[in-house]
Amino acid sequence: MRVPLSWLREYVDLPATETGRDVQAKLISAGLEVETVEHLGADLKGPLVVGQVLTIEELEGFKKPIRFCTVDVGQANGTGEPQEIVCGARNFAVGDKVVVVLPGATLPGGFSISARKTYGKTSHGMICSGDELGMGDDGSHGIIVLPPETEVGRDAIELLELVDEVLDIAVTANRGDCLSIRGVAREAAIAYGLPLRDPALIDVPGPNAYGYPVKIADPTGCDRFTARTVTGLSAEARSPIWLQRRLQKVGMRPISLAVDVTNYVMMELGQPLHAYDRGLVRGTIGVRRAEEGEKIVTLDGVERKLHAEDLVITDDRGPIGLAGVMGGANTEIADHDAAENGGDATSDVVIEAAHFDQVSIARTARRHKLSSEASRRFERGVDPQAAAAAAQRTVDLLVLLAGGTAEAGVTEISAPSAPHTISVPADHPDQVAGVAYGRETVVRRLQEVGCDVYGQDELIVTVPSWRPDLTDPNDLAEEVIRLEGYENLPSTLPRPSAGRGLTSRQRLHRRVGRALAGAGYVEVLNYPFVSEQVFDQLGLDADDPARRVVKLVNPLSDEEPALRTTLLPGLLGALRRNDGRGSHDLALFETGLVFHPRDERRVAANLPVDRRPGDDDLAALNAALPDQPRHVAVVLTGAREQAGWWGKGRPADWADAVEAGRLVAREAGAELILRKGQYGPWHPGRCAELIVTVDGTERVVGHAGELHPRVLKALGLPARSCAMELDLDVVARAGNDTPQAPGISTFPVATQDVALVVDAYVPAADVEAALRDGAGELLESIRLFDVYDNAEQLGEGRKSLAYALRFRAGDRTLTVDEASAARDAAVALAGERVGAVLRS
Repeated sequence: MRVPLSWLREYVDLPATETGRDVQAKLISAGLEVETVEHLGADLKGPLVVGQVLTIEELEGFKKPIRFCTVDVGQANGTGEPQEIVCGARNFAVGDKVVVVLPGATLPGGFSISARKTYGKTSHGMICSGDELGMGDDGSHGIIVLPPETEVGRDAIELLELVDEVLDIAVTANRGDCLSIRGVAREAAIAYGLPLRDPALIDVPGPNAYGYPVKIADPTGCDRFTARTVTGLSAEARSPIWLQRRLQKVGMRPISLAVDVTNYVMMELGQPLHAYDRGLVRGTIGVRRAEEGEKIVTLDGVERKLHAEDLVITDDRGPIGLAGVMGGANTEIADHDAAENGGDATSDVVIEAAHFDQVSIARTARRHKLSSEASRRFERGVDPQAAAAAAQRTVDLLVLLAGGTAEAGVTEISAPSAPHTISVPADHPDQVAGVAYGRETVVRRLQEVGCDVYGQDELIVTVPSWRPDLTDPNDLAEEVIRLEGYENLPSTLPRPSAGRGLTSRQRLHRRVGRALAGAGYVEVLNYPFVSEQVFDQLGLDADDPARRVVKLVNPLSDEEPALRTTLLPGLLGALRRNDGRGSHDLALFETGLVFHPRDERRVAANLPVDRRPGDDDLAALNAALPDQPRHVAVVLTGAREQAGWWGKGRPADWADAVEAGRLVAREAGAELILRKGQYGPWHPGRCAELIVTVDGTERVVGHAGELHPRVLKALGLPARSCAMELDLDVVARAGNDTPQAPGISTFPVATQDVALVVDAYVPAADVEAALRDGAGELLESIRLFDVYDNAEQLGEGRKSLAYALRFRAGDRTLTVDEASAARDAAVALAGERVGAVLRS
């Protein structure tokens, strides 16, 4: 909702020194979301005056029509002589009053005006259009032509109200009253503690038997309908400048006098109105539900097929309007332009001011994809008591501006209804906010909103008609709290019960994230939705369990209707996007849930709302959900270590992906077993199976290594990209996250290096396991520090693995013989298990 400050001041006597920014701060404090304050004409500088066109000379020989004009600007130019101006517009004639900007002025956007030679003539200024003055579209798409009675030489900045401030308010769905100047003025009056001049408080004649006939067949959809008639509208009448400018400032385009007046009153009072050409209405105006398949051509020229739930306005022929949304073309007001084109301008109109059901209007607008200013207001709630005042205000303006005559007949049909009352304890706002406001403050604030309040400890509150959103005690508490100031609420941190911190699963999740971030990985968050075609791109077998997915009934995108069973599609997509945008050295990770359907499909039962769900209720709900284990995955490409003065860098490779798996296992306190593997998207010769032991049984929890070139090509990824993914929940079951204090020995370590020659196909992990078992309890650690293969020295199909063995005893210093004996035992067991021999 755009609210000009000049219009707001008509209803609230704001201090003259208050700027738009000041009013913005006050309204925000009161709970309205004022997004911006637009300063109209902030960089506009005169002289900008009214001129009258004296002569027009058509200049020939140019690609577009050009006119050389002389314009009388009075004494504004200091000489009184006609001003010579070159202009390309053609929507004005000799004798018209126009807006002229003279040399020395500055137009919006910092455009300075000076005398300049163009098209063989010297132009001393410019004849202005609405766009050039920052006014917006006035419907003419050309030069501003002012009414004939406008005084020559008058200051056009003041005349056109070009300098103003406009508040742009994001009105929430429950505050339909603030979709009007009246509603915002009420909020401003409360915020400043000033009286409100309510524009709806005007004298309105009562209904009588002489009004235009109206029949309501659906009082649920339309509980109030007011009809007034104005005759004898002048075909020459135009919307005055002040009316056009106010509509432009609130974001509406002037159309014709009758339409502009209804739009003006709607913006002023918040009550949508519609004007029918009385000569085109046949018989009684009715309100009913549409018949299935009925059709209507709306004012936007579109023929619409109606639904049986649509509420329509009818005459004896059928529908003439979509109630609360848009009128029909068959009763459209014809303006003076129609008269100039040989038609008849509307002289008699019927004014409709009605109140429609919010839900019905919202559904109709969405069904026909037709959102209008009227439907926006009805959807959010319109004051039903304002209909008669809005109709009277429209009649008064049409009589004043178009020379019309208001007929004595007044039609007003309304369904009986009682005002809404709420019983609320006087200290209820205190209990909600945790602040002692006191009864007097509560009563005063509710009365400022417009409520009638009675009672002492228990208040009986009658809600004003313009606030249909106030339905229960908590709504009233919110009004008191917001008007007292949200910023005045104390900040109180909740006190959790002892022993109810993070679960072990949550702690592990955080530790893993911190460890990977510390290792140089960047966390990404991806949507959990995938396309089933991605499994083909990843090279998964047809019977792979990962292909069994949970499909969404109402997916965000039809291209991704399934929930992910692996984190790789999202991570690899993020890798591709970042690489395509110039970031080629990438290391990304994600921890998140994956989803596997259960063998037995169950339907979740509705949980009770009158009590806390019990353990059985929650267990039944969880049993109906898919399995949701937490996975962790990483992807790498480009340089893992950057080159620089410190030395050469190195690219990321399969070993980095494997090390990421080891890092996760260490955080979980689990021992990770590595074996050569082959699965899905990984290169068969550069893939490791990640294994842990759970309850004495080895389980494959993931894979790590370099991705297959075929997968990289299918997904558009950089060459030699690597990845790792494992099941974090299973790793957690295999580990022990209890912090273990390191054992610190006071005795020195004995280090023994050993180089073993084995067949090339023997995994280094098997050799390491044999050495560890053979060394016994004295072995503190083992580390592979070299891999060597040379067919000439070692033989074809052989490789050398060099390990550093660290031995230490907790109660003594080891002798050389003890350390050597442990080393020999380790080598012997390695030779027995994997055929390893010492390298000579």
